[in-house]
Amino acid sequence: MFAYLIRRVAYAFPILLGVNVLLFVLFFFVNTPDDMAETILGEKRVTQEQIENWKREHNYHLPRFVNLQEGFPAALTQTIFWQKSMHLFALEFGHSDVDNSKISDEIKRRFPYSLCLTLPIFMASLLINIFVAMIVAFYRATYIDYTALVICVLMMSISALFYIIGGQYIFAIALRLAPVSGFDAEFPHTLKFLVLPVVIGLVSSIGSGVRYYRTIFLEEINKDYIRTARAKGLGEGTVLFKHALRNALLPILTNVIVSIPFLIMGSLLLENFFGIPGLGNYMIEAISKQDFAVLRSMVFLLSGLYVLALTLVEISYSIADPRIRLQ
Repeated sequence: MFAYLIRRVAYAFPILLGVNVLLFVLFFFVNTPDDMAETILGEKRVTQEQIENWKREHNYHLPRFVNLQEGFPAALTQTIFWQKSMHLFALEFGHSDVDNSKISDEIKRRFPYSLCLTLPIFMASLLINIFVAMIVAFYRATYIDYTALVICVLMMSISALFYIIGGQYIFAIALRLAPVSGFDAEFPHTLKFLVLPVVIGLVSSIGSGVRYYRTIFLEEINKDYIRTARAKGLGEGTVLFKHALRNALLPILTNVIVSIPFLIMGSLLLENFFGIPGLGNYMIEAISKQDFAVLRSMVFLLSGLYVLALTLVEISYSIADPRIRLQ
């Protein structure tokens, strides 16, 4: 097991390095430090001297990959790539290009707010989607199954923006059952600001979730061990809810673990429309302000969490299914 973990970490490093290099090319070749300075300082009245001063303040005046004016190892460390990209592997995200705030402090401050929103949505949608999918699979090839599929497709076809705007208008503006937007970090006042976005996030995820888990259960109930259980005289409910559910844990477990990065990073649309100061809202603010340092850090953090989640999926496979052996 230990050798396997070491090997998986070794596989993850070149992937993250490739993501890092790609981000660096996008942010420092396609969009040069001069472009960043002009965008932040103002394109019309900025002088070249102001641009050079801004670049020097943020260490963007250094060479990109190799500093030929320095000896080894300064030739590599005194570069933009080392200062701005390689430090991300040590979770040193640096400071914002706009207001010079420390990015790691902002991530620590905003992370709990995102979790307050995404965790209830994820837990509730997981339970509801699995339960409904099992009921639909139980009544497969009946009018209940067909009706559920039509409803799921309709729900999947509706944009998340429609749910958000419609929910705000009906429940916040017309019925005044919840605030339109805003956030209060003090419990229990937080609940009144979270109820509406949680419900909207839950409703918007049901269509795709039910279809996904229905497919999993339909695949399981056509296998030989299910036929054997039925031949022994077990009821359809017992076969589905006991045997099929247990053996469907692997794909369910995959979906759960892969969703962890997105739980942490928050919801861009919900946080933006409801004014929740989480990590999703942080990314939206960085895009609107053209804060490239924040965007680089958030994209790299999401990539790292996703690679970590995939590694955890493989490890959990070996635990959930003893047929899978780690070599």
